[in-house]
Amino acid sequence: MSAIDEVTARPTAWTEARVVEVDRPTADTVRLRLEPDERQRHRPGQHHLVRLRAPDGYTAQRSYSLASDPDDPLLELLVEKLPDGEVSEFLAEVLEVGDVLEVRGPLGRWFAWDTTTPALCLVGGTGVVPAVSMQRAALRLGRTDLLRVVAVGRAPGHLPYAEELAAAGASIAWTRANVDGRRAGAPTAEEVTPLLAGVDVAFVCGSARFASYAETLLQECGLPPDAIRVERFGPTG
Repeated sequence: MSAIDEVTARPTAWTEARVVEVDRPTADTVRLRLEPDERQRHRPGQHHLVRLRAPDGYTAQRSYSLASDPDDPLLELLVEKLPDGEVSEFLAEVLEVGDVLEVRGPLGRWFAWDTTTPALCLVGGTGVVPAVSMQRAALRLGRTDLLRVVAVGRAPGHLPYAEELAAAGASIAWTRANVDGRRAGAPTAEEVTPLLAGVDVAFVCGSARFASYAETLLQECGLPPDAIRVERFGPTG
């Protein structure tokens, strides 16, 4: 077992984290940078739980993927503001720098990249977040040759981390905008198949509809079903 596996295998407990940065990369998302009382090292692709507690004792919690590199002392989360989302609306509209949240993690060892296995990320919308963590780790370790990323968004300005992903070599597919000679539309088998050469595992993250499309596409491109790891979310995800 590697050092990083030993750390992520430890049981996790709830701890507090202070908000040190809040910004809004797109109209419907908020990016949070948190300083936890106890920062456990994570594997790229893992997530944290965030729990809100009302004065009357009522609690609500949601799971959010980490965008942070494992070496980052802060936890970086991206929250999509959802209609009537009791947690996401609070985090997007009420939370301020200096506030304290309850967090628990890292969690989710199955959907995690070990930084040594050749991998492809096919991600859409706010599902790009775990790919950001993986890409940051790959850049730091000098292993960008082991990770390929295809990120899908509606149009420029609607996909968080798009510029960072593209600068590090990710392919961006816009479904509603013609950009740089590529016609609007979801990724095709012709675009994805060459990226699967030598890949041992693929990570799919996004809405249920996107995840279903991406998983089917990867199988059509020849990737075995047991090599595809899917993380999908819905209105309460």
